[in-house]
Amino acid sequence: MNHLPILFEDGEALVIDKPAGLPLDMPRAGGVSLDNYLPQLRLGFAREPQAVHRLDRDTSGCLLLARNPKALKRFSAAFEERLVAKVYLGIVAGPVEGDHGVINLAMTKISSAAAGWRMILAKKGKPALTRWRKLQDNENGTLVEFRPETGRTHQIRVHALHGLGHALLGDPVYGERSSTGPQAARTMLHASRLTITRAGKPPVDAFAPMPRDFSDLGFTEKEPTVWNPEGPGIVVDDRGEDSADDTGWDTAE
Repeated sequence: MNHLPILFEDGEALVIDKPAGLPLDMPRAGGVSLDNYLPQLRLGFAREPQAVHRLDRDTSGCLLLARNPKALKRFSAAFEERLVAKVYLGIVAGPVEGDHGVINLAMTKISSAAAGWRMILAKKGKPALTRWRKLQDNENGTLVEFRPETGRTHQIRVHALHGLGHALLGDPVYGERSSTGPQAARTMLHASRLTITRAGKPPVDAFAPMPRDFSDLGFTEKEPTVWNPEGPGIVVDDRGEDSADDTGWDTAE
């Protein structure tokens, strides 16, 4: 079993670069999960670290682990209070209009015995807000940077479909299967950066490089920049309307 890359480490936190295809929990059918790696991630500590948040099985990139119960409680509270800055890269399976914008669409969960569960838009659902900007496009799709300000299940996947007009490439739940267009072996979503400020300590700040299956589709990683867009962005909200928005976010990466 290979070692997982460690992106950040100190006395209370580990951030690993989770590979696509690795589930956090043991699958019902058996197989390897994050649990199998926890003993080696002790790295001399008495306890095994515990995942603070979740990433879908297909999603690669930054995953925060707490190294003791007090740290787990503090980091969990930071996620609940929206004090965590998260940056994702996703390949949208089609062209994207505009350069940047905000998707503000509430969501809820539905399920059936035949189709299983999924997330749908619902005006009375839980609020969900995602900021985005277009990075690159080619014949395989559009590379988009997503910055979710809420942490709903499948938020980026649903917002890509309804806010940008196309699902993420390879998404088996929200995407359309095609025998002629670009193909992907997984949902093309990568947790690129994770930052948590801490009182009296340096922040937890981790960056996961773009994975190879992104570059195999013709996309390249650029030097991080401060994003301060000029002019309006595209807003998609629960009224089903697009409007202008002159508020971006300033983030030094």
